[in-house]
Amino acid sequence: MRNYRLTLSLLLITGQLLSASGAELSSGLYSVMQTWAQEAAFPRPYHVSVPPKKLVKPNPVFIFLHGNGGTAERAKSQITNRYPHIAQQYIMVFPHGYQESWNIVSERSKADDRGFIEAIIKQLITFDNVQQDTLSIMGVSNGAALVNQLAIESQLPNIKNYISSVSPLNRFQHDGTHFRAKGPNNTYRAIAKPKTGRRLMNISGTEDRLIPYAGGPSLRIPAKGGKLEFLSAEESIFLWAKHMGYKGKKLAAPSQTDGKLESYSYLNGDIIHYKVIGEGHGATAAISESLLLKFLANTP
Repeated sequence: MRNYRLTLSLLLITGQLLSASGAELSSGLYSVMQTWAQEAAFPRPYHVSVPPKKLVKPNPVFIFLHGNGGTAERAKSQITNRYPHIAQQYIMVFPHGYQESWNIVSERSKADDRGFIEAIIKQLITFDNVQQDTLSIMGVSNGAALVNQLAIESQLPNIKNYISSVSPLNRFQHDGTHFRAKGPNNTYRAIAKPKTGRRLMNISGTEDRLIPYAGGPSLRIPAKGGKLEFLSAEESIFLWAKHMGYKGKKLAAPSQTDGKLESYSYLNGDIIHYKVIGEGHGATAAISESLLLKFLANTP
């Protein structure tokens, strides 16, 4: 562990020197130093993959957050293989959750994960080959819960696209009336006012046994005093649409149907939910790379 921390510390120092000199970001392992109750001066790693072909303009960035029990390394392998065209066009960034989890309500990690992702973004935008104002972030399951937290709490102007897969808002993040910010000991007492002008996509499967599509308590995910409760996937995306300026009623039927994939689209597709009929917690696989690229490409 000592050698691992030393290696990451050296990488962090190198990254700081490179960014300070105005150099281009290159593929490799970087880190952010953090201290919290579980660790002191701990280098938290993230992997970067830069497209081999240089673009005329700086590259857009696609950050991917793994699920609980996942790793950045596995996510890098899986996502670059699943989305090869995105990997050829975007700088791909894969942060690693402490103890393979993201701190939302009752996870193993107690780290400041919003601070971690924001620090990564602040590092990335110092490089000349990084687009500064159109970053995209996608998370699956526990990683999607962190995407939701960032969309609720972060005031950084750089992230434009938020993609949450198989995890709509939970009841700590939205109590049915207000968005809530994560406070000390994950109390979620403060009312939050998410930044507007953002685009959001959610993907959920109707047969998800871990996070119920229709909302309610999870059968397995713990929370204080019981199991973690969720809003329904369709209510969750409607609440985001209202916050982003939608004035109409909640959609009672899908905007479009393509086989087992139903879409609920608000604000000309800037806020969109994909309902995957008959799929469970692996519903992410139902979203093709072309659909994902279409959403990313519509960024203003």
